[in-house]
Amino acid sequence: MLRLASFDVVFREVPGETTLALNLSECPNRCPGCHSPHLREAVGEPLDEELLEGVLTRYGGSITCVCFMGGDADPQEVARLSGCVRTRSRGALKTGWYSGREELPPEVDRRQFDYIKLGPYVERLGGLDSPRTNQRFYRIGADGEMTDRTADFRQRGPVAL
Repeated sequence: MLRLASFDVVFREVPGETTLALNLSECPNRCPGCHSPHLREAVGEPLDEELLEGVLTRYGGSITCVCFMGGDADPQEVARLSGCVRTRSRGALKTGWYSGREELPPEVDRRQFDYIKLGPYVERLGGLDSPRTNQRFYRIGADGEMTDRTADFRQRGPVAL
């Protein structure tokens, strides 16, 4: 089960997109220096299709992407809910997942997403905007091919994905 701790409309987590970031709790990764350590605990409401529908109804007209921030405790459910967003929006909304895992779990169909960020936060290496980061941000093609777009976080100006 996923828990929705909070959400906000953001502009930097997915380059070129106005993104509804859904912050999921019960993170198992425990990255030292994490900017959201409160998300380690079981906080927030259980995230199901009904709650997701309510949030999308509220923000759907002002966003271009929905990004699940976390959810590493139940990756298959993240992928399933991403599919629900795509079905509900008839493909009008892109979807993303920020995972702290090193690799995408084999049971997760990456074609359920348009974007995936992989990698734990390592404080000395920095986040996606650092040239030394260990994290990787991918654009997912219709065929499931993952194209590394991490460098987009270090460019200035609009980014065409």
